[in-house]
Amino acid sequence: MAIIETTNLMYTYPAGIKPSLQDVSIKVEPGEFLILTGPSGCGKTTLCRCFNGLVPHFYGGKLEGNVEVADLKVDDHSIYELARHVGLVFQNPENQLFALSVEKDVAFGLENLGIPRNEIRERVDWALNITGITDIRERAPHELSGGQQQRVAIACVLAMKPDVMVLDEPTSFLDPVGAQKIFDVISDLNKKLSITVILVEHRLDLASKYADHVLVMDEGKVVLDGTPREIFDSDSARLIGVGIPKATRLYQILKEKGVSLKKIPVNSEEASQLLREVLTRDQN
Repeated sequence: MAIIETTNLMYTYPAGIKPSLQDVSIKVEPGEFLILTGPSGCGKTTLCRCFNGLVPHFYGGKLEGNVEVADLKVDDHSIYELARHVGLVFQNPENQLFALSVEKDVAFGLENLGIPRNEIRERVDWALNITGITDIRERAPHELSGGQQQRVAIACVLAMKPDVMVLDEPTSFLDPVGAQKIFDVISDLNKKLSITVILVEHRLDLASKYADHVLVMDEGKVVLDGTPREIFDSDSARLIGVGIPKATRLYQILKEKGVSLKKIPVNSEEASQLLREVLTRDQN
């Protein structure tokens, strides 16, 4: 059974002239690592806001169709209830960090849910440990680097022990090395804890190797839905303007020149291995 399912979802913001989401019907299975991508302004962030109830409970507007998360119909349940199931990590971590210490920020959501003090302490310790930031628990968030702040934001969500973690371009303020470290943390959480991950991302060269499901949006609609290899090798993705991984583009160029790889690579590690196999085969 899907952890998230939308059916004929339509949404228009209060001051909107046309719908930001149009006829969106998707399924996200438990434990998936989903990449949600598409051109700027295509509706990715709005769709994510539907998953935790910010749409329609906070933003208002007109919602049609159906959104269910963990068997809860979103428009029938409060943001408070949905927060137990879906955690959202913002694009800029500074937007969700405000306490005087990392530890207090991670505890904030739990305190608002009325979790007993002993359990709060246990959950905070666990979240700090699993994100690798125990050593900075007493530091002020504004003193930290961008990568550290993003880990704190992830720890804040993790402490709530959600079924689904939604991350809206969490590496947009980081360099490639910092971004890779954050993706590694997210991937570990997905594999070790079976947390469903929905990652809104443009940096597909870095993120693609972690995903097992890709959705592409354009003008408020989901226009492509499939595996990374299916989506990134499609002409449709290229025409929409999705920045397909360079490894996949290399595969396409080689194919045009008559060089065939065993499968479609979606990251540099796969491409390197497949090219070595071709060279070894030709030498023999």
